[in-house]
Amino acid sequence: MDVCAHAAACGGCAYQGVDYETQLGFKNDEVERQLRDKGIDFGEYLGIVASPCLYRYRNKMEYTFGDMVKGGEMLLGMHQKKKFMSIVPVDKCQIVDEDFNKILVAVLKFCREKGYAFYSKKTHAGFLRHLIIRKGDRTNEVLVNIVTSSQGNLSDEEFVEVLLKIKLNNHIIGIINTIDDGLADFVNCDELRVLWGREYYNERVMGLNFKVGAFSFFQTNIPAAERLYTEAISMIDDFSGKTALDLYCGTGTISQALALKAERVAGIEISQEAVISAKENAAGNGLSNCEFVAGDVFESMEKLDFRPDVIVLDPPRAGVQSKALDRIIEQNAPEIVYISCNPKTFTENLYYLQYYGYYPEKIKAYDNFPFTRHCECVSYLRRRRGNE
Repeated sequence: MDVCAHAAACGGCAYQGVDYETQLGFKNDEVERQLRDKGIDFGEYLGIVASPCLYRYRNKMEYTFGDMVKGGEMLLGMHQKKKFMSIVPVDKCQIVDEDFNKILVAVLKFCREKGYAFYSKKTHAGFLRHLIIRKGDRTNEVLVNIVTSSQGNLSDEEFVEVLLKIKLNNHIIGIINTIDDGLADFVNCDELRVLWGREYYNERVMGLNFKVGAFSFFQTNIPAAERLYTEAISMIDDFSGKTALDLYCGTGTISQALALKAERVAGIEISQEAVISAKENAAGNGLSNCEFVAGDVFESMEKLDFRPDVIVLDPPRAGVQSKALDRIIEQNAPEIVYISCNPKTFTENLYYLQYYGYYPEKIKAYDNFPFTRHCECVSYLRRRRGNE
């Protein structure tokens, strides 16, 4: 196993140089520790599943413009390990498609030649902020998004020309410029400019087609996510005549897979952009039994006109807030499938659900992010009769 050239400085991967079986052991131990420390009473722990691909699996990267030392040469890459203000180059990264590395090098060269200044997180002055690259694993479509402040002007035509001249294994289908004048370090879209092509890429998962927008959440390891979703849904024995509620549904990947089996599916997602994409995707896949609501999970569940037979949860890393869990419990659904990317909040939420009558019959972990500390967890919970 070759150690990444950036392993010493980059803060992206924690387990570079660690044997993969050892990585799996670390993650499995962490999941079991969280379950044990939280005192979760469960039926069956099915262990951890290895990722189907170890390298070049990541289909989205967000790079940052900056320098390694104050006043140093402008770089484009990841935050340095334990030094958030410092940036390290990552043009030989092992977990992204080689095309990402080529694009990163070309963009940095162009921006240096143009003399653009990078945005300072301290002074809030400067032009260049981030470069976001996204790729359709099954379609080979690449979307390039350069994020800038409004404190400068991008040479649009030259920038597009440089990108389109790069010899890639995939093909660029869209080049966009996001204007972000927010003070926070995360990307905020004040304005979206399409410089060339379109502002989305296409992906295919579980036999369904998805249009993924520039800021839509989508799983970063498609083969691993496809297996996880398939196995999570298969934990429900029979969907005949059932109504399913998919919470934190994003662009509706799980919702639409459920719609192939259930009588009716409703997805709730706070991102308006994601819901628009979900509706378009469902229509494009010919699914008429699938509906989507844009809004907060807690508030939106109060307006439901049905009682779900199955609830699927796939929340952000922070997990589900207690008031939203209360609203979920009020639905009195016989079955819940909980998907999580954070074992800590996963076990905290399981503990809460268990206290109010849901028993985790099955728990399984998945390594969808090799070389990092992260893993996914899935639990199938059944409501005990009489809330015993």
